[in-house]
Order: sequence, then C-alpha cells, then structure tokens
Amino acid sequence: MSPVPGFLARGGNPCPGARAAARFRRSGTHAVIGSVRGRLLDKDPGGELLIEAGGVGYRVVVAPSTLAGAGPVGDECFVYVHHLVREDTSDLYGFAELDERRCFEALLSAHGVGPALALAVLSHLPPDELRRAVAADDAAALELVPGIGAKTSKRMVLDLKSRLGTPETAGAAAAAAAGDGAGSAVAEVRAALSQMGFAPAEIRDAMAAVTIEAARDGDADTGALLRVALRELGPR
Repeated sequence: MSPVPGFLARGGNPCPGARAAARFRRSGTHAVIGSVRGRLLDKDPGGELLIEAGGVGYRVVVAPSTLAGAGPVGDECFVYVHHLVREDTSDLYGFAELDERRCFEALLSAHGVGPALALAVLSHLPPDELRRAVAADDAAALELVPGIGAKTSKRMVLDLKSRLGTPETAGAAAAAAAGDGAGSAVAEVRAALSQMGFAPAEIRDAMAAVTIEAARDGDADTGALLRVALRELGPR
C-alpha cells in the first residue's frame, strides 16, 4: 500500500501531516487507527479490500477468510485495523475479529516475523488454534504455514508463550471457538488429514480452502469441512 493519502502535498513536498508522521515514528508511539467502517469499493483476490470512509479510500490487506467474509462490493464493510508505520510506507492490515488483530500483533513481536508471515499464520491457524498449538508446544502445527521451518517454528513457540495467553483465558470469543464451533472443527480436520497420512504440504493447501469455508459458514461441522478438504486434495 502506498503512504496514507495526505502525507505528501502537491509537488512532493511534505505536508504538515507528513511532518507529524515523522515525529510519530521517531517517538515510537503506536499507530492510532484501530478500525475502518465504510462502503466496500473493491475486493482484490490478491488479498486487499478498498473501503471508502469519509471520502477517502483505504487499501486494507486481509487474509483470505476476511476477504471471503467481507460481503459484496457496495455494502458497508467493517474491519479492525493494525496500522503499520514504517520509514517509507504506511500499511493497514484488516481483521474481522478483534482477537485476530491481537494475535497478529503478538505474532509481529516474535523474532523474525513480519506482517506477511503473521497474516499467513492466521490464515492457517485461527486465534484459538494458534493458542492451543503454542500452549502445547506444537511447533509442527506452525510448520504447515508456508515459509516456516522447524527452527523458526520452535523459536516462535518460545516467543509467543507469554504473549498469546491460553485458550481458557482468551475471552468469551476464544472460549466459544474452543468448543463446538468452527475453530474446533478446523483443528479436527487438520488432525484427521494428518492421521490419514497426507503430507504437510498437502494439508497446508487443503486447510486454506477449509479456513475460507469455515469463515463463510460459521455453523459448518467437522464432517462438512473434511469433505471440503478432501475435494481440494482430490483422489489419491
């Protein structure tokens, strides 16, 4: 995403907002944009929503599940936002649930994890699945995410131990997901595919489709999601 509109005045000279942003970066203060609500102008299949709010179009990077659940173009759209400010750019990352944003921010605090990898983790492991994996020292669950190997997964588990909390203390939303909801069903599908002998790369590809379906249909049970995974995998 390009710098937030208004950071540069005509002719490329810094506007007052840009100078304020520079002071903001030097001071180390956290970004203050926490959510965006407005009309959905576009859904980029590459993983981006364009949301118009107050006459400004905000480009928001999202996971596949958030993209699928955003509704049709023209409707109102709401996302929780993590505003990542760097020296030369300003990016917005959007999430359907506040707990997803909290987990994203916890992932960013782990050694060697940038926003793209953090988003990839949440695309494969919803918040409470991620908490369970970390609490159980299940580094193998993280290795299903593209770009994460054995060494990185073990380091992430160590880094996240004190930052994510446990499924029991994650709040009402996480507790619901830990029960009979879609979050638990997704975890059961992943375990079933592993028991059926599918390779980690095959499971990773199938779980992307499963995660999207679980976000689309919050009432989907393990059997329905397993059928989605097996269709994605095709005949063996």
